[in-house]
Amino acid sequence: MWLQLAWSLVLASSAASSASRRCEDSLATPLPYSSFSSSSVYGRGYGAGYAKLNRKQGSGGWSPLDTDRYQWLQVDLGSRKQVVAIATQGRYGSSDWTSRYRLLYSDTQRNWRPYLQDGNIWTFEGNVNNEDVVRQELQHAILTRYIRFIPLEWNKDGRIGVRLELYGCSYWADVISFDGTGIISYRFRSKKMKIVKDVITLKFRTMARDGVLLHGEGQQGDYISLELSRARLLLSINLGSSQYGSIQGHTAVASGSLLDDDHWHSVVIERYRRNINFTLDHHTKHFRTNGEFDHLDLDYELSFGGLPASAKLSSGGKENFVGCMEGITYNGDNITSMVRRKKVDTSSFRNLTFSCVESSSSPVFFNSTSFLQLPGQSNGDTLSVSLSFRTWNPSGLLMFTELADGWVELGLVEGKVTVYMNVTQKKNTRIEISSGSSLNDGQWHSVHLNALENHAMLTVDGDEASTVRTAIPIQVQTGGIYFFGGGHFLPAGSRSLQRSFQGCMQMIHIDDHLVDLRAVEQGLIGTFENVTLDMCAIVDRCVPNHCEHGGECSQTWDTFSCNCSGTGYTGATCHSSLYQQSCEEYELQGQSSGTYWIDPDGSGPIAPFRVHCDMTEETVWTTLRNNLSPQTSVSSPDQDGKAVLQIIYNATDEQLWSVTSRAESCEQFVAYACRMSRLLNSPDGVPFTWWVGRANEKHFYWGGSGPGIQKCACGIENNCTDPGRFCNCDADLRAWKEDAGLLVYKDHLPVSQVVVGDTSKSGSEAKLTVGPLKCRGDRSYWNAASFLSPASSVHFQSFPGETSTDISFYFKTSSTHGVFLESVGSSSRLHIQIRGGSVILLTLEVGGELLQLSVRSPRPLNDDKWHRVQVEKNIKEAVLLLDGQHREIRAARTPAHAKLELYTDLFLGASSGQRSFLGCMRALKINGVIFDLERRAAETPGVSPGCQGHCSRYGMHCRNGGKCVEQYNGYSCDCSLTAYDGAFCTDDVGGYFETGTLVRYDFLPDVGPSVLDQTKSSPGLGLSSEANLTREELVFSFSTHSAPSILVYVSSRSQDYVAVVLRQNGTLQIRYSLGGLTEPFTIDVDRRNMANGQPHSVNITRSFREIRLQLDHYPLSTYTLPDTSDVHFNLVKSIFLGKVFETGQIDPILIERYNTPGFVGCLSRVQFNSVAPLKAALRSGMTAPVSTHGILVPSNCGASPLTISPMSSALDPWHSETAGSVFPFKEEKTRADGVDRNSAVIGGIISVVIFSVLCILVFVVRHTFRHKGSYHTNEAKGAESADCADAAIIVNDPAFTETIDESKREWFI
Repeated sequence: MWLQLAWSLVLASSAASSASRRCEDSLATPLPYSSFSSSSVYGRGYGAGYAKLNRKQGSGGWSPLDTDRYQWLQVDLGSRKQVVAIATQGRYGSSDWTSRYRLLYSDTQRNWRPYLQDGNIWTFEGNVNNEDVVRQELQHAILTRYIRFIPLEWNKDGRIGVRLELYGCSYWADVISFDGTGIISYRFRSKKMKIVKDVITLKFRTMARDGVLLHGEGQQGDYISLELSRARLLLSINLGSSQYGSIQGHTAVASGSLLDDDHWHSVVIERYRRNINFTLDHHTKHFRTNGEFDHLDLDYELSFGGLPASAKLSSGGKENFVGCMEGITYNGDNITSMVRRKKVDTSSFRNLTFSCVESSSSPVFFNSTSFLQLPGQSNGDTLSVSLSFRTWNPSGLLMFTELADGWVELGLVEGKVTVYMNVTQKKNTRIEISSGSSLNDGQWHSVHLNALENHAMLTVDGDEASTVRTAIPIQVQTGGIYFFGGGHFLPAGSRSLQRSFQGCMQMIHIDDHLVDLRAVEQGLIGTFENVTLDMCAIVDRCVPNHCEHGGECSQTWDTFSCNCSGTGYTGATCHSSLYQQSCEEYELQGQSSGTYWIDPDGSGPIAPFRVHCDMTEETVWTTLRNNLSPQTSVSSPDQDGKAVLQIIYNATDEQLWSVTSRAESCEQFVAYACRMSRLLNSPDGVPFTWWVGRANEKHFYWGGSGPGIQKCACGIENNCTDPGRFCNCDADLRAWKEDAGLLVYKDHLPVSQVVVGDTSKSGSEAKLTVGPLKCRGDRSYWNAASFLSPASSVHFQSFPGETSTDISFYFKTSSTHGVFLESVGSSSRLHIQIRGGSVILLTLEVGGELLQLSVRSPRPLNDDKWHRVQVEKNIKEAVLLLDGQHREIRAARTPAHAKLELYTDLFLGASSGQRSFLGCMRALKINGVIFDLERRAAETPGVSPGCQGHCSRYGMHCRNGGKCVEQYNGYSCDCSLTAYDGAFCTDDVGGYFETGTLVRYDFLPDVGPSVLDQTKSSPGLGLSSEANLTREELVFSFSTHSAPSILVYVSSRSQDYVAVVLRQNGTLQIRYSLGGLTEPFTIDVDRRNMANGQPHSVNITRSFREIRLQLDHYPLSTYTLPDTSDVHFNLVKSIFLGKVFETGQIDPILIERYNTPGFVGCLSRVQFNSVAPLKAALRSGMTAPVSTHGILVPSNCGASPLTISPMSSALDPWHSETAGSVFPFKEEKTRADGVDRNSAVIGGIISVVIFSVLCILVFVVRHTFRHKGSYHTNEAKGAESADCADAAIIVNDPAFTETIDESKREWFI
């Protein structure tokens, strides 16, 4: 629908463009000398009639007598013409030319209107010499008879001088004058019209601020109405509402303001079904009508100029239009022409005229330096002043006059008309009265001040009932001189404290006589300065409203401002969203799970909304809840036996779509509990129940199944109650059954309605559950491209630059300079780059205005970490924001900043001969639209999709939890989150503990939320704080001959602790004391002696009550804390390695049995959640709350390689049930006769040799180690099932010899 309407607009635009190209006649050159007039002439040969382009007659052009801003040159085109361009030259053979000027136009030589462009009084650029012709195209053609050329600047070494030409063509239209009583009734050819498409055009001119221009209605409630309301145009349309009001079709849209200015305004209404283009004076609003109907059903007629008698009673007393109309057409019928030809009913007109009556009022325009001085009666006993004014400023001086014994001041103060009277003969008695409110609304307001016989009266807007009266202590005696508009030229000693008035006045009366402003202009009465007569150049800066997203616009004479409160947006024009685009972005900012506002399209049209963000897992989940309670009973079927349950979310359809379309995956749980209520009627029946998803599509599958399969989860898994059915409920049993599962096809989600159809029969019951919509991840947030060379570049087609444009993206780079983005247009340019490794530079060129903004980061930006750049350009300012905290704002200097601009090309990376930045860019968003970088990068050489680069190929080499960090020419492994070191995080960090040695790591109190639950803090960097844990993971390796001893002890500021100790017999014990128990919960690993001098690895993981223990390469063991135990490890305080040296209450058993003399041996790879205390103690470059007592020698003698997968219990030689078992073999590898003699003999010999060599080697190494080592130990015990214990260790740990060799080297340091 929109496409068809848009195409019609394109055709209309093309036609208009063609017409403009044909409208190129020279309008000024053919005119006679008498058609030109001016404010003055410098001499006889300088007359206005010589001001024709390229002419040399006379003195070669027009020059005025005075060279100031009060001069003008006027051209009478003879009749109304359409003017599209102007060309100027200086005066021939002179140094006189005009460098800047304005244009005024009028149909009557009164009430001039300035030419406006981009909502501002436009200043044209003129000449720089006397001969070159400078042509300026008008952005919008103007219809006028008279044009005034107003010089503003000229050659400083000469005078004002000009020759000019106007370009355009003839214009003619039937004009009809409306007096407020007559209306035009346009009857349809048939009594009722059912219309799907309408095109209505008209032009109007009026001084009334209210009145109906167009009205039509039908008996079914359809209507269309166009009316003036407070000088704004209001279009109301209703294509139909339902009988019971469930569908409301009424739609109203307002446009324009200050339309009672007695100038022509053009209106075009185009409707195709529910899509409407509403154009007023070249400004178009696109909207869709409310409701669901497409046709406009009208009866009999359309009325122009007012309401028909049949509609007057229900209209609420709306006024008919007073003014002029021309060019009225409806669907191709020229109604004004039909009126002239008497083809339509005009019987209601008293006197039908085809001309527009000239207004008798003459407005006066004041700026901040203007004043108007007028004479009045002197020594009179009555002061009477009245006038009408319009302004945006809340305060300003309207009138000042001196009395014989004081003065009177009439002004606007905070939107109220206020009168101050100062009586000097009564010891400066001051009298104040005020009336009205909010009178600075741009509308015309009248004020009348009357003072006589010891009292004063003030009346505003002719409301006699609200006239304010007050007594004055003297008889008034007028002074005879009145000042209007400004206080700059008041007599000394009587200067008003009011600011100057900015706005328009008309109908000025002094002593009840209307002031003749033409006599003032001719210098016959009064005087003035910087006042423009016969013109009201007031501009509504809030129309069109530049405050976006519902922001409230307010204005003064010079500017506007936006109140963004309650909109969810911020900035000068309420353009930028206050919220992040997804839960993913909140999570990366360090936020935790909770409810957040998100705004997926940023500055786009979709409003922010609330969601729940679950950040407890590695992947972030977004949850949107609905109104349906779990296990909702299904009841109240309709006449067809169907029960319809509407599922309502706290978000609109567009908001829901913005989440699902960006997510990696979505799911929604549904459950149908039934008793004698069938669900899908499988296998071949028509489904009794279905659900409705996105786009109102019906779906006949249930949770656990997929599209196109009429099944439930049990039908997919083949475990339904009735094997012949595909759903449990389809068995139609009296017992309660349930079909439940997840709907995971995200293009169908969310569920908006469920229709249940088998609950009408006796005994049938059903309960429905529809869970929240849950979506995982944010694809657009990670949509990225990698720029691999200085010549890398990605090109996108044009995007429209609006009056407000925003750009945001993330980048990471290791280069110091390069271009991120450049977009160019015919007269615009936008350029963003990194410079010097720490500066982001934004260059904006819009309409000839150049803006440069730069932000310097205190930290390097080429650190290969993600940084965010945000740019906003709006009508008021340009903003550059880096990482959400470094900002520069630059105000726009010219109105050209408001121009709409089409950027023809968008380049990412290298452009304009400059090198690209090297690195990654992601989440590029312009005006709320995400750009698909990955798709375009896949098509572009030198750019790769995603931001994986080297890490995608080689990232697996970063071991033991090390993070791969992308770099331009390679990659590196970040080991800061691990207990390892080295290029690939494979170097064990360990140490040898002498007797009495301990390592203590303290968690800092009162730092804020703990990072122990996170994986982003750097271990050992002093960032960890106290925490209350429900989950922890403790990992380490050790080797020792010392028992008993404490390996690791984690204390708290409460009585909670976790300890890992070696008992007297060398077996391992884990002790948990979390409160709620009289004795600590202990886990004893009795299977073997761990103090055998061999390396052992320990991994203890707890989640609430569940404890998992992984010891060496043996099967995982699971234990459960008693129900009486607390699950919170409260206020974690310190980690001790080797020995405990702690104040406060400590478990006495630990101290008595295990703490003396302390651990002697090797510890390695110690990590508690995200903290690596031993690494922090051994690395001098780390600043951490860690201390060491005793001798700690770096060594990896406690390391136990982690390259072997855990053994199953069936293969565990230490498992009692498998002792003596024969290891399995693969029968398919034996000979067919069951004998493979050669292989058996050779294999047996090799095995015996290898086994013997290994035993001898281990014996020699052990013997050497015992004599050269620094401590002695007993022989290892255990391994009863092996012929040689050490050989068993070696067989199960092939890297053991390498560890021993490394240990020997460490010992002799």
